[in-house]
Amino acid sequence: MKVAILAGGYGTRISEESVYKPKPMIEIGGKPILWHIMKHYSEYGFTDFVILAGYKQYVIKEFFADYFLHNSDVAFDLANNSMEILNNKSEKWKVTIIDTGLDTMTGGRIKRAQEYIGNESFMLTYGDGVSNIDLNKLLEFHKNHGKIATVSMVSIAQKKGVLDVSDDGTIKAFREKADEDGALINGGFMVLNPEIFDYISGDSSIFEQDVSRQLVEDNQIMGYHHTGFWQCMDTQREKILLERLWQSGQAPWKVWN
Repeated sequence: MKVAILAGGYGTRISEESVYKPKPMIEIGGKPILWHIMKHYSEYGFTDFVILAGYKQYVIKEFFADYFLHNSDVAFDLANNSMEILNNKSEKWKVTIIDTGLDTMTGGRIKRAQEYIGNESFMLTYGDGVSNIDLNKLLEFHKNHGKIATVSMVSIAQKKGVLDVSDDGTIKAFREKADEDGALINGGFMVLNPEIFDYISGDSSIFEQDVSRQLVEDNQIMGYHHTGFWQCMDTQREKILLERLWQSGQAPWKVWN
């Protein structure tokens, strides 16, 4: 089963670094967050990736083009202009990188990948979020309900104090946030059947809006509730949080050895 990864946006909310590279190439522990996501999938046996690139897509291509060089011991024979890989530390991945355009919306990026994915079910996620979700259980859930789409639901906790207010504006209680004050959101890590392509009209199609709404109307989308670790990297503050977890040796998303 192929894994499509959305990696083409501008990453404007973390412009401190995305001005130089695509957001999925921002590093955590010396490796792009994209690499961390792919390591997660490959731990479950999913090693065939289709990366939906756009903004500064050449950076992603160059990373994988030089992967052997950067991750293996090599010997250079300058006289004969040759290079020998001495200790292959590369991954057993197949990586297809497609330029889906600068301003193409998320649905449009998925549609452009149709010829590379083919007429088969596939996984889809965003190139800026890590998790310890059990991908086998996710896939089993998807197969059991038989609908077109499954999205992983994660809970985002309320970050501020909470006011309980009556209809006339009287404050009845002021309390600290609690777990039940959070909201469920789409955390990525999705499974889609090939019928999803019929729901996407073109480059302007937004998966999270018009595509998902039509799936809801047709009763063709289900949510898999993940209660473990999940964290996106939208801002520099979140990048620093992930870096601290990695450097502490307690990164919850590191499910590989």
